[in-house]
Amino acid sequence: MDIIETIKEQIENNDILLYMKGSPNQPQCGFSARTVQALMACGERFAYVDILTNPEIRSNLPGYANWPTFPQLWVKGELIGGCDIVTEMFENGELQTLIKEAAAAQQA
Repeated sequence: MDIIETIKEQIENNDILLYMKGSPNQPQCGFSARTVQALMACGERFAYVDILTNPEIRSNLPGYANWPTFPQLWVKGELIGGCDIVTEMFENGELQTLIKEAAAAQQA
């Protein structure tokens, strides 16, 4: 399967998806760690892809997403952004609402 098709499938099949360095339990960079903390504080399950163990995704996702850095949070097929955007959204309450709505839609 083409790597772009793999990326599209991951995004389509996971309502809340984080492309990150490492795993939620062992983030491998500070930006991924801060993003995971904000997501986990929302209290909903989310999928993740460790780009360090997936070099093809790491090299192709920035072009697909038109977003050069990691982590990348995708919700309901839409790129939300990276660490700074996710952190800001968490601080003003937007992230919690977005994540709760996505999780509710996923369970319905």
